[in-house]
Amino acid sequence: MKTTENIKTGLEVCANSFASAKAAAAGGAIRVELCENMAEGGTTPSYAQIKLCKTQLKLQVWPIIRPRGGDFLYSEDEFEIMKEDIINCKNLNCDGAVTGILLANGEIDQKRCAELIQLAQPMPLAFHRAFDMSNNLKKALEELIELGFVRILTSGGADNAYDGMTTLAELVTQANGRIEVMPGAGINPENISTIKQTTKASVFHSSARIMVKSQMQYKNTTSKMGSIADEYQYEQTSALLVEQMVTKIS
Repeated sequence: MKTTENIKTGLEVCANSFASAKAAAAGGAIRVELCENMAEGGTTPSYAQIKLCKTQLKLQVWPIIRPRGGDFLYSEDEFEIMKEDIINCKNLNCDGAVTGILLANGEIDQKRCAELIQLAQPMPLAFHRAFDMSNNLKKALEELIELGFVRILTSGGADNAYDGMTTLAELVTQANGRIEVMPGAGINPENISTIKQTTKASVFHSSARIMVKSQMQYKNTTSKMGSIADEYQYEQTSALLVEQMVTKIS
């Protein structure tokens, strides 16, 4: 039976920037899932963000390999982009990368996933919450184990990990140490202890985000650059929130 190596209790932080990754490290996280565009569920971060995290921070760096927001059914061009991004991560000595591809019927795209795993070797790959959008979680779990993914990020198919605790506990039991089942989505200092106790998982995933107010003195209130309501603020990981969660699961 294949088993995951040295699964340790800890917190993985979904970091949307080098600044967030730095805060995650300061708060005691064991690794970051590095991404950009969290409003779209996270997309592949820039080369520079990855490089800075790998060269300046002392925690594991796992960039997300996702060329766009939306669904997880990708065109040939998008798949080629994903492969190039995996090569970049290997060249930057990333500890691993996080990805996920589905077929139109909601099943795991085993052919393409196998190709990415082969391309990434010896760098390991984890499967993100595309898992929650698959049509059969228990079947998908076995397929991802067989493919060679080392970890699955999941809310148990629910809107958040707290609501999905029962299913998460079942997935942890089913996995039986063959793959790391990592609860994520909506995890915070108030619910992480309950989620740990109920699911019996070892590692948890949180963005630990707060809103940071802009330091701009002049603000143009008649023009917008994007779709968010207030562009004079942004989201960033809080080292304090990370520390609070790490303390509760240690």
